[in-house]
Amino acid sequence: DRIKQWRSGAVRPLHLQHGEMGERAAKKLLRGLGLKFLTANFRSNHGEIDLVFRDADCLVFVEVKSRSGTAFGTPAQAVNIGKQQRLRQTAQHYLIQRRLELCPLRFDVISIVNRRPPEVEHIIGAF
Repeated sequence: DRIKQWRSGAVRPLHLQHGEMGERAAKKLLRGLGLKFLTANFRSNHGEIDLVFRDADCLVFVEVKSRSGTAFGTPAQAVNIGKQQRLRQTAQHYLIQRRLELCPLRFDVISIVNRRPPEVEHIIGAF
């Protein structure tokens, strides 16, 4: 029954539920800092960008990483060189698609360790 529910989409896997909660928390944090939300989960053939915001005249591409602990490193450490390259390529696609090639931009990482209370780290200009 659980497999049928999962395949039908009625029950989302726990790691996806945690990821969605992390993205909602990150979105709330950034809005609270005065950034303007533009879009979530922008996809291209290179990958996905979790959140896109505007901070004054700068576009902010945000990678949100959530983990239940730090036994295998911090969530931010999972944004390695390969992930950074895919994010850059996806951001380039976003800029071209919206004719914003000359717009200033930055890449932020929001690292969330799901503890009580959650540990949240916002790394501005992470790479």
